[in-house]
Amino acid sequence: MTLQTLTYLAVGISFALYIGIAIWSRAQNTGDFYIAGKGVSPVANGMATAADWMSAASFISMAGLIAFLGYDGSVYLMGWTGGYVLLALFLAPYLRKFGKFTVPEFIAERYYSRTARIVAVICLIVISFTYVAGQMRGVGIVFSRFLEVEVTVGLVIGMGVVFIYAVLGGMKGITYTQVAQYCVLIFAYTVPAIFIAIQISGNAIPQLAFGSPVDGVSLLDKLDEIVTSLGFTQYTSGDKSIIDIFCITLALMVGTAGLPHVIVRFFTVPKVKDARTSAGYALLFIAILYTTAPAVGAMARYNLINTIQPGEVGAVDGNLVYDERPEWMHTWEATGLLAFEDKNGDGRIQYYNDANTEYQDTAAEYGWSGNELTVDRDIIVLANPEIAGLPDWVIALVAAGGIAAALSTAAGLLLVISAAVSHDLIKGIFIPTISERKELLAGRIAAAVAIMIAGYLGFDPPGWVAQVVAFAFGLAAASLFPAILLGIFFKRANKQGAILGMLTGLLFTYGYIEYFKGLFFRWAGAPWGENVAENWLFGISPEGIGVIGMTLNFAVAVTVSYMTAAPPESIQRMVENIRIPRAIE
Repeated sequence: MTLQTLTYLAVGISFALYIGIAIWSRAQNTGDFYIAGKGVSPVANGMATAADWMSAASFISMAGLIAFLGYDGSVYLMGWTGGYVLLALFLAPYLRKFGKFTVPEFIAERYYSRTARIVAVICLIVISFTYVAGQMRGVGIVFSRFLEVEVTVGLVIGMGVVFIYAVLGGMKGITYTQVAQYCVLIFAYTVPAIFIAIQISGNAIPQLAFGSPVDGVSLLDKLDEIVTSLGFTQYTSGDKSIIDIFCITLALMVGTAGLPHVIVRFFTVPKVKDARTSAGYALLFIAILYTTAPAVGAMARYNLINTIQPGEVGAVDGNLVYDERPEWMHTWEATGLLAFEDKNGDGRIQYYNDANTEYQDTAAEYGWSGNELTVDRDIIVLANPEIAGLPDWVIALVAAGGIAAALSTAAGLLLVISAAVSHDLIKGIFIPTISERKELLAGRIAAAVAIMIAGYLGFDPPGWVAQVVAFAFGLAAASLFPAILLGIFFKRANKQGAILGMLTGLLFTYGYIEYFKGLFFRWAGAPWGENVAENWLFGISPEGIGVIGMTLNFAVAVTVSYMTAAPPESIQRMVENIRIPRAIE
């Protein structure tokens, strides 16, 4: 059976499974549509949360960033895992106890203001559409390579599948679909990692492969030796400034705690106690992938360089002859995500860091005229089994896993957008008396429109998958997180402070990202500034600027709250009641 046939079979079976689950668990009312009727078991919810959490950014892009950035890529590991712990243990139980399953609804009641609700909806929509743009890029990458279709066609297929189980099943359908997707994606991630770990180091446990000997030294030491010989920074060190590493990590952490599609997960279980339990299960399920990712990144970089540089660096015959390149390079070139340019005309592939001025004299001695291979960082995990020469069934499995990862988070985000429109705007603001049936219809229409917009954003995202997702986390950190945190732990926080704080954080952070990277105004010529460290505020990149936005949000919210009237006594008592630990079930 050919690779193409196996891939179609693996993806087709997974799609049939997702759609079948959606039909079986379709939503019958708004409770099913928004929060799965609060009837999901902690284990199933933990698995669904993990799938929701481990998006295309985790499955497709994170290991790729670690592979190319080395030590600097650790910010994504630290930020995302730390953020989940912060959310699960510090905020989610209190929000669950409060009982409002959407963030705008919590903000509306806590800050006793319809305006605050509208501002929260705006923040939520900007965050979610930024996030989902990265997921749809992941869908397009997987389809374009493994199904050998145009990216446009791949996006349309992905949108169609999400439409069926998100619009039909709502949160109930998505939850049980995500349980299946978690099983697919974690199997697809760990199996190739185990194969490659055995192949390179002889150790079947990827997490321990770092320390295993390769040519007499550990894998990391060997990788340091290889990359420095090609002008790259040591794999175990980094180029980023300490302040940028700190800000990116913190933005990812606190942004996690402000992400509405993860928060809503804690409302699908019957009790607060179950929410805590499911958070623990989710952390366990997440850890399987997140502890494997560094090994996957390191091994992918090792195999990639050894493929391109099979001989001695600088030797006439040390580099791979382009006409003799392996099949995986042919197929990835067809997607446009891998490109070769023979700059010195020798017919061989030179892959090195031509931006390193100290290495230019060495490269000239070798007869090299510049780096000739461009590798998109988002293809590393997907191409890893092919680079390593693993069996076709493993490659097909990775294709199904990549699609599962992207679609699971995309569905969760789209449902959050749907709830924001139907529940928070239509029912909460404009038509409070709307019937449940009409609200459910409005939610489904909103989800369908959101899917179409998400597909459009996936055609031309502003960066790699993980990078785009980092922007969404920064926006969440700067806008919703301070309002949620102050709403729980600072009873003096009032509506004026919350509204002005959210707007300040959102506008500053969004403007900074738009200026340097471009988000929704790429059609108007964005980005407008050169994205280099010399131009950044305090040396902080667009991925980490959410920390400054968050600081401004806190400062404005607290200052304005003290300058204006205190919240009503009933609100202050409500805040105190939420914070009493013994009242949490």
